[in-house]
Amino acid sequence: MRKIYVFDTTLRDGEQVPGAKLNFEEKMYIAKQLEKLRVDYMEAGFPSSSQGDFEAVRAISRQIKDSSVVALGRAVKSDIDRMYESLKEAVNPMIHIVLGSSNVHITKKFNKNPEDILQMGVDAVTYAKRYTSQVEYSLEDASRSDLEYMWKTIEAVVKAGATCVNIPDTVGFAVPELFGGLIHQIYERLQNLAPHVLLSVHCHNDSGLATANTLAAVRNGANKVECTINGIGERAGNTSLEEVIMGIKLHPEYYDGYTDINHSAIYETSRIVSRTMGLDVQVNKALVGENAFAHSSGIHQDGLLKSKEVYEIFEPSDIGAPPMDIVLTARSGKHAFEYISKKLGYEIAPESLNEIHTNFLKIADEKKEVYDNDVIDLLDGDDRIQKNGEKKLWMLEDFQMNVNMNLPSATVKLVRDKQEVVISEAGNGAISALYAAILKAVDMPIHLIDYRIQNIGAEKESLGKVVVQIQYNGKFYFGKAIERDVMKASALALVNSVNKIVLNS
Repeated sequence: MRKIYVFDTTLRDGEQVPGAKLNFEEKMYIAKQLEKLRVDYMEAGFPSSSQGDFEAVRAISRQIKDSSVVALGRAVKSDIDRMYESLKEAVNPMIHIVLGSSNVHITKKFNKNPEDILQMGVDAVTYAKRYTSQVEYSLEDASRSDLEYMWKTIEAVVKAGATCVNIPDTVGFAVPELFGGLIHQIYERLQNLAPHVLLSVHCHNDSGLATANTLAAVRNGANKVECTINGIGERAGNTSLEEVIMGIKLHPEYYDGYTDINHSAIYETSRIVSRTMGLDVQVNKALVGENAFAHSSGIHQDGLLKSKEVYEIFEPSDIGAPPMDIVLTARSGKHAFEYISKKLGYEIAPESLNEIHTNFLKIADEKKEVYDNDVIDLLDGDDRIQKNGEKKLWMLEDFQMNVNMNLPSATVKLVRDKQEVVISEAGNGAISALYAAILKAVDMPIHLIDYRIQNIGAEKESLGKVVVQIQYNGKFYFGKAIERDVMKASALALVNSVNKIVLNS
């Protein structure tokens, strides 16, 4: 099997998302995580675009040792000089030159003829080779370009010293079958010309086909994929790194390849990029979305509880994600309800299950989703239910907020087994104070990763749904709650996430 090289452009193309600009420290933070992920190439920025980008690329070049650091620029000497200056301290630097190859770009963007553009590319590669052994040449808008003109360009830049040729679907125009066929033709010719030269693809998601086009290219000979974490990027985004990587991992024989990616770091990397750039991951995002391993259908829940492979093709832990989540709703059957009850430490007598499940469905109809605190409230105090004392969960007994302009504060009363803890804390805001008090009360080294609130319903009858994600000992845990009082929902969601740690241990 051949190795498929992974080229991550989160720090360059991904950062072009409006509002996602990173400062120096944030870029370095993500770069170190990408190195932990074991990407082969890390495109750190566009040094000629600003002094800040130049300094960031230079700093990353100095500190990243295990990935090849890449800088992007135009096919002009000033950009190439700037790229080299930013990369010269890197262990394994690569200069990445981009120049249009479609008739649209040549005539409307550059206002030149095709031969002039071809010569610009050759001159740029020849100049860049004075600086580095690794030079990538990208034929921008390749999916809308004439094949014979592209091949003429590829042949010329390879002879000039390009070590990688990139075929971008710059505007998401391609479809998998045709794009795969294009890559196959280029691959066959490149094997005869220079088999050592890498053939790369860089697909955008304007029509929702970036991952499909990339995998079709891999199937047809491409041995380098250019991606971003969470699929972020210009307009509708780029190829999602996690989707391509796991596609290859699931079907190595079909794609005749493998990657050196550290799969267990995929989820953590996704979360770091999301919170650092301030870009939420859609809940149904493949692999890394909140619902990627969540199941609410009663039929699915029943099948999963019998065997996970019924509805899951790999374990969440394979990518470092939280465990499978059974979400209780009005569609959940008795099997799923009993499973969650047992997990929380309750044993329901068979003769009582039907009646208690009916009471659960009433709550589910009102709240849409039922979480751990709701199940505990339902089952506590019912004399027919035996409680397993081994599960010592935290319970929110009460809380009080003091919200003002200068110093919001919160007091919480938490109970665990026979231990009662009352703590008061201040914060920069109401939620900050409430969470500071809860985390101090449970006294665990917990790191808050994500907090989100959304409205369910309309006007006065609406509910507040809060989703919290925390990290403890390198593992991630979700907590959720739905209440009419959003502060109560916020407190319960955090307590529920803490109890996930207790249940896991």
